Amino acid sequence: MTKKLLLSVLLAGIAFPVLAHHSFSMFDDKKEVVLKGEVKEFQWSNPHTWIQLNVTDASGKVVEWSIEGGSPNLVGRQGWKRNTFKPGDKVEITVHPMRDGQPGGSFMRAVLPDGRRLGGDQIPAAPAAAK
Repeated sequence: MTKKLLLSVLLAGIAFPVLAHHSFSMFDDKKEVVLKGEVKEFQWSNPHTWIQLNVTDASGKVVEWSIEGGSPNLVGRQGWKRNTFKPGDKVEITVHPMRDGQPGGSFMRAVLPDGRRLGGDQIPAAPAAAK
């Protein structure tokens, strides 16, 4: 195998996984929305985790938000587990919202029912959660 062919094969092997990963351009990274709601479901799946959050809007209607998080590998290294978000948990989650106004966003940070904080710059635990 020539050096040129070998280099092409190596570069292709590096480039394809990067190209296969989807864009986050659907999220408005200039805006942050704070959602307070009840966890419907937490999906611990590859390539990204998902939180389904029921949020009551200003008119009293419950709207289900789909919040995309990092991969289980990434968030697991930050201390998350399969049961970090449990159905019925009342949480506050900050997201970069969808550009098109749909009820969805990219996970930024959260405050769990026990006061622990996740995401963003790994905000230290709230005093109430400290032991």
